Parts: sequence; C-alpha cells; structure tokens
Amino acid sequence: MESHPLGDVADADLLARHVAGDPDAFGELVRRHRDRLWAVALRTLGDREEAADAVQDALVSAFRAAHTFRGQSAVTTWLHRITVNACLDRARKTASRRTATVADEQNFESLLEPHESAEVPAERDELHRELIAALTTLPPDQRAVLVLVDMQGYSVAEAAAVLDVPTGTVKSRCARGRAKLLPLLTHLRTSGTGSADRGGGRNRAEGTSVPLTGPDQGGGEER
Repeated sequence: MESHPLGDVADADLLARHVAGDPDAFGELVRRHRDRLWAVALRTLGDREEAADAVQDALVSAFRAAHTFRGQSAVTTWLHRITVNACLDRARKTASRRTATVADEQNFESLLEPHESAEVPAERDELHRELIAALTTLPPDQRAVLVLVDMQGYSVAEAAAVLDVPTGTVKSRCARGRAKLLPLLTHLRTSGTGSADRGGGRNRAEGTSVPLTGPDQGGGEER
C-alpha cells in the first residue's frame, strides 16, 4: 500500500501547516477528501465538466481561504460547504439552459463511491440513473440537500453545517425536493425505502429522518 508522509496528521493540523507554508499539506487534504467532494459535485450538478470545474473552483477557494478557518467545524465540513456553494453558484449561472444528465455507462460509474463501482448490483445502477435524472429537475438548493442527506448520508444537522443554514431549512428543502421527486420515482419505491441510496450513506444518525412529503416539520422556512 502506498505510504503518505503526512498520512497520520489530522486535517486541522494539515490546514495549519498549509497556512504556515508547508507545500505538501494541502495536497494531502485534497488526496483525502477529493473523492467525496467529487461525488457531491457530480451528483449535485449532473454534469462531469461542470462538476470538475466546481471542485477546482472550490479547492482554489479553500487553498486561498485556509487562513480564515477557525476550527468551529470539522475541516471536511468546511471543504464540503465550499464545494456545495461552488456547485450552487454554477447551477444558478446555468439555470437558463438544461443541464445534461449523466446516464451512459462510462460516465455513470463516477457517481458511485470508488470502492463500489465494480460490484454494485444492476438494480442499484438503474436506481441511480433514474434518481440522477430526476434530481436535475430540482432547484439547486433542494438538489444540494438531497445529495447530502439522501445520497451522501449526512445527518440533517451535518447538512445544515455544510450549507450554513438552519436545520429547519434543510428539512424544508428535503421535504419539498422529495415531494417533487416522488411522482418521478414512485415506481422505484419499495417497503422501507423513503430516501435514495440507503446503502451509500455513511452515518444516518438517530432522529435525523425527514418526511417524504408534507410541510416543513422543523419550523424553518425555505431560504
């Protein structure tokens, strides 16, 4: 297995080293987090070139803004927030033209986590294809929260931290987005499946479930 000289250094320490002038520290952060940042960008934007540009924009911003990090959240949350914001900026700028979906076999493989791509069942492939196509019909803000909560497995609180919005806003956007997706994905629903990509989520914490349909349950307003 390839050894990385900075592999045992904590994220926050890497960022501090980068600010102090270590030429390798930020590269190690990119190595650790690029796959998940790429997955978030691709699933949010549905277009490989746009996603690549968004991740590049985000990493450049993070590189330049590292000195502003105050440790009030995890470095990975900070990086995801910058990436999601870069995606939303690009989505808003291109809202007037239809974003192409990622549907063919070669491109679709990039939607999956790296360790999954060779062994994901055909049924799940089809679910992802239809889900990505449906997601591209949503407003960018709703799309972003569904990618984070339902596809990346973030809790509502974590998604709120990434997006820098109240938890009620995350719940509201999830509920609105799911209500819009439901007519498009009803044929894919099975017993106990209320969200997309259950198998890919990393830490669905207790008490973070969001209603599939209906009004905001968290008291927050859409922002």
